Amino acid sequence: MASLASWLLLGIFLASAVVIWFAGVKLSNTTDVIAERLRLGSALGGAILLAVATNLPEIAIVSSAALAHELDVAVGNILGGIAIQTVVLVVLDAFGVRPRRPLTYLAASLVLLLEGALVVAVLLVVVMSTQLPESLIFARLTPGVLLIAVLWGIGLMLVRRAARGLPWHSNGDAPGGQEHPRGHSKKEKEKEATRKGVSTSRAVTIFAVAALATLAAGVAIERSGEELFGRIGLSGVLFGATVLAVATSLPEISTGLTSARFGDYQLAVSDIFGGNAFLPVLFLLATVLSGSSVLPLAHSSDIYLTALGALLTIIYMAGLVFRPRRQILRMGVDSIAVLALYILGIAGLALL
Repeated sequence: MASLASWLLLGIFLASAVVIWFAGVKLSNTTDVIAERLRLGSALGGAILLAVATNLPEIAIVSSAALAHELDVAVGNILGGIAIQTVVLVVLDAFGVRPRRPLTYLAASLVLLLEGALVVAVLLVVVMSTQLPESLIFARLTPGVLLIAVLWGIGLMLVRRAARGLPWHSNGDAPGGQEHPRGHSKKEKEKEATRKGVSTSRAVTIFAVAALATLAAGVAIERSGEELFGRIGLSGVLFGATVLAVATSLPEISTGLTSARFGDYQLAVSDIFGGNAFLPVLFLLATVLSGSSVLPLAHSSDIYLTALGALLTIIYMAGLVFRPRRQILRMGVDSIAVLALYILGIAGLALL
């Protein structure tokens, strides 16, 4: 990549982003069809499949960066990705909600609060793990990354159990929210696929092709972007937390807009929270591939991004509790607060 002209690097970067977008749409649709056909929609398998599918660009980038021992890019992409994917909810609030109500007003649910709490809990373990000694590694594993993976698995089981029922009125859903139950958009996609004659084997094939395209595009966008934006003075951490994180969040945007179009606002928020809870699990992948203790090598900027992601999540959790009705520029006040805080946070990151 270093020998290529800047205009060619920009072309590769933009082309990779386009591939990620369209492949992300196919991944989202086929994931829902496969989950419904194999009855994974309400099980752990469906949640894991969706988390992996929407985070394939991040998986490709983290794997590539870890193998090249460019750990600052891997760490910045994971932690910066959590912050920017939370900001995706701002996009959904502004452009995806049809009724004149904020996203959190329509999506309010105790299950979503539990999912948000899982994101914050995992990020707290990330911060704790950065303080452990670098030498604390055995068989390419560290206590921190193992604890993150275990916590994510336990949290996922609790969330799925809560989705089946809670000891609250109306199953934990707030009055006046979305009309149809959470997850109904998946059934609609499966019905549409059946109407078009899309078999399960064809859906799996499309999923596999889209996954391979996303993985290849993820590596290309990381390599070309790092070289291109490095030439204009953007550090690896800042690049991973902003430009790269935005590009790799395209599947989440397409997935969220699709769910919002079906009026499945709870699923749209759940997909973002679920993806954010899964991202730190990629530290396990980075540690195994690099053979290095990744989290103790985290810089102050990485811990800064972790706190920013947690704070943005807490703001939306508060929005789910208080359900603001007021809108500014078609966004709820919680989305306005998240957008303003993210801009200030990235500005502060540039000063570190």
